[in-house]
Amino acid sequence: MTEKTVVLYPSLGVGHLNPMAQLAKAILRHGGVAVTIAVVDPPEKHAVLAAALVRLAAVSPSITVHLLPIPPCASKQHSHPIVPILDALRTANPALRAFLASRVPAVDALVVDMFCTDALDVAAELAIPAYFFYPSAAGDLAVYLQIPDLCGAGPSSLKDMGKAALNFAGVPAVRALDMPDTMQDWESDVGSVRLRQLARMPEAAGILVNSFEWLESRALKALRDGHCLPGRSTPKIYCVGPLVDGGDAEGNGERHTCLEWMDGQPRQSVVFLCFGSLGAFSAAQLKETARGLERSGHRFLWAVRSRSSREEQNSREPDLQALLPDGFLERTRGRGLVLKNWAPQTQVLRHEAVGAFVTHCGWNSVLEAVMSGVPMICWPLYAEQRLNKVHVVEEMKVGVVMEGYDEELVTADEVEAKVRLVMESEEGKKLRERTAMAKEMATDAIKDGGSSHVELGEFLRV
Repeated sequence: MTEKTVVLYPSLGVGHLNPMAQLAKAILRHGGVAVTIAVVDPPEKHAVLAAALVRLAAVSPSITVHLLPIPPCASKQHSHPIVPILDALRTANPALRAFLASRVPAVDALVVDMFCTDALDVAAELAIPAYFFYPSAAGDLAVYLQIPDLCGAGPSSLKDMGKAALNFAGVPAVRALDMPDTMQDWESDVGSVRLRQLARMPEAAGILVNSFEWLESRALKALRDGHCLPGRSTPKIYCVGPLVDGGDAEGNGERHTCLEWMDGQPRQSVVFLCFGSLGAFSAAQLKETARGLERSGHRFLWAVRSRSSREEQNSREPDLQALLPDGFLERTRGRGLVLKNWAPQTQVLRHEAVGAFVTHCGWNSVLEAVMSGVPMICWPLYAEQRLNKVHVVEEMKVGVVMEGYDEELVTADEVEAKVRLVMESEEGKKLRERTAMAKEMATDAIKDGGSSHVELGEFLRV
């Protein structure tokens, strides 16, 4: 029997490459399939992406990576940072077409990132079945598929609607201000592009979602029953998650010193604060957060990233003494540990000393917390994180919200209150019980015969 060939095509950025790499690993575990990840290779490739590709080659040599070179994009001012990414992906179409057409044996399926809708034209031209890989929540997908209809029937902009509720099938009501910033104004450059992309998603043969049945059963039912695309055909939905990094060989492969510190802390006693590679805060916010942590009396591990001054950008290291309250590091020494910029998040979350996770609600982070059975304190910052917060808090019930995230400053009082709620209260105890169950169900979903394992197998048999 001839081995099938699947090509995965992520968007630019490590946050999109990593979930696609996890999908590749899951496909390979099924056997009988060759997997190639086609990665757009711009002339000004970011060092972080380059490092991620090196790491992928080292830990997963069975995954082939093919670089798609593109010419330099014209330098100009953009209304939103995602616009040049979308331009680069569009520019990559000829290289993608040439690569796919040259493959022997022929490619059996092309799986594209949610931002790579222009690749649908290449797949159609070459008669290759195209699928989307949706790396975020099924609830987000349910909302996004309904956006074109909402736009056609409602206002042209959400930016002035504030806390007004938007109702979508399959998910709790969403405040307008919690919709992604790319969708706040559909007449803007980025808004109109995203609208066109969302309108094309139903063209795919299917959509693979990085979630699992137990976690998002209501959103998945709405998707599969056609409620998100009334009157039209919905692509086949394959729930294949949670696909997350196993935490092996993070950083340089050595065990981070913070984990040794964690080894000395009691079980479920540490509050872990980490906000991803772009989660930076003002000095004023960092000081408020520090005061709240100190007053809570709880142990903490905190990865601090500031909105850097020019000097700090050159050194890329935040000046903790300047950014945090006077004497904070000395007063909390022993029960708190502050890291500059980065923490080995996956490994920390899986450590038994962690009792709560203060997170920006990036979907990778949410799934890592679920896989680790750690309750979340949700502090969304950008992209789809506010939407994820709605699902985590109101639908999945595995987290609470840090009030004030949508204002200029989250106060020290709020930080203290939410840390105490999760770590001390009856509500916190119920959260831990719920997240322990979520961890068990996540593990069941991806094991042999589990719901996500079965659905990925169905996709590979098409």
